[in-house]
Amino acid sequence: MTLYNTLTHQKEPLQPLEPGKIKMYVCGVTVYDLCHLGHARVMVVFDMITRYLRERGYAVTYVRNITDIDDKILKRADENGEEINQLTERMIAAMHEDETRLGVLRPDIEPRATAYIEDILNLIKTLEDKGYAYAADNGDVYYRVRKFANYGQLTNRKLDDLQAGSRVEVDSHKEDPLDFVLWKAAKPGEASWPSPWGDGRPGWHIECSAMSTCCLGNTFDIHGGGPDLPFPHHENEIAQSEAATGQKYVNTWMHAGAVRVDEEKMSKSLGNFFTIREILEKYDPEVVRYLLLSSHYRSAINYSETALKDARKSLERFYTALNGLETVIYPEKVAEAGQWRENFFKAMDDDFNTPEALAVLFDLTRAINRAREGDDTQLAAALAGELQQLASTLGFLQQDPQAFLQGQAEETSINPDVIETLIEKRLMAKQERDFAEADRIRDDLAAQGIVLKDNKDGTTWTRA
Repeated sequence: MTLYNTLTHQKEPLQPLEPGKIKMYVCGVTVYDLCHLGHARVMVVFDMITRYLRERGYAVTYVRNITDIDDKILKRADENGEEINQLTERMIAAMHEDETRLGVLRPDIEPRATAYIEDILNLIKTLEDKGYAYAADNGDVYYRVRKFANYGQLTNRKLDDLQAGSRVEVDSHKEDPLDFVLWKAAKPGEASWPSPWGDGRPGWHIECSAMSTCCLGNTFDIHGGGPDLPFPHHENEIAQSEAATGQKYVNTWMHAGAVRVDEEKMSKSLGNFFTIREILEKYDPEVVRYLLLSSHYRSAINYSETALKDARKSLERFYTALNGLETVIYPEKVAEAGQWRENFFKAMDDDFNTPEALAVLFDLTRAINRAREGDDTQLAAALAGELQQLASTLGFLQQDPQAFLQGQAEETSINPDVIETLIEKRLMAKQERDFAEADRIRDDLAAQGIVLKDNKDGTTWTRA
């Protein structure tokens, strides 16, 4: 099994620190607002990675943090006229609702920054004792970037090429413009904790170093996050953690690709910024999940109406193949079904290549359809069971096929009860040999996006 390592810019064999076990940390959400589509991409990608590693027999400890103290949180709570913890608890609950609808399993550990203040302070004190941190005259504590010889290793940046004022904050209290804050002195009325340097709160970067090492140890297997995090956040994590412990921080760095909307960068200023729940008001969660995994996790993904419709059609192909089949595993058919498992694993073992894995599932779907056409119901059932099992490692095909195919009726859509009544009327018309009336009913339903399928067991319907 190979993984692409952002640090080395190449695929490398997966070699866990402890055989059979994977320790993984992923940067989570700053909970000041509802989660958006970019958050959904990271959630779904690392959920897929966790599911697949477990399918391959690894005991995965998955840690994804929550940042529950931050400048944005303070600002939003003040704007809302509510306590900080009221805001963060509300947003955490909303995040859990969103990820549950997307089929995202909860991480094993979900540390919150405010629960690790003592660990953060101890880490800052260690850095200060080693000469990597210093207290400024304004009460802040900063990290000496130039003292860490390997700074910039993750993103191939040289310190002399980093211009003050571009990606770093210009601050007269710093020894060097490149230095970043570890501890922020509290302003009057702000939430704060006592520290050796005065009341204040942690900087964003130090939170993840403290939470990850406390939960997983000084060195762990995988660290993941979104496309905007390698610089400066993950560079700063490496600098803090390795300076403090003297050990390698992370073996493999993994980053999900960006989300674009109609080929443009998603941003509030462009008016193309969508929260997860806004999207799920219009689209089945599994359709959204499929879209987020249909491209390789490192690739940028384009969110559009067309892409969502294509995702829906792809899932319909799977569910149509499963519809009406009992997914019973017949021992004599297992070997025949197993060839697709081998190909699926081969694709996923290659840095979680979901497009190739989905191609295997489509090939398997065609085999199911051939078995059904040939009346080999035992083979069709065995293949259907394999399809559901393999798809479950991606978080797909866990719904009742008929329920998915009939979909959720929109306010303007024809009611399912009405559809069933019209199907009965059509059947009666056919029995009375009034084929013109039967065709009229079929055509009227088709005009409303309802497709009828006649078979030996009766008539089924799906939404077009």
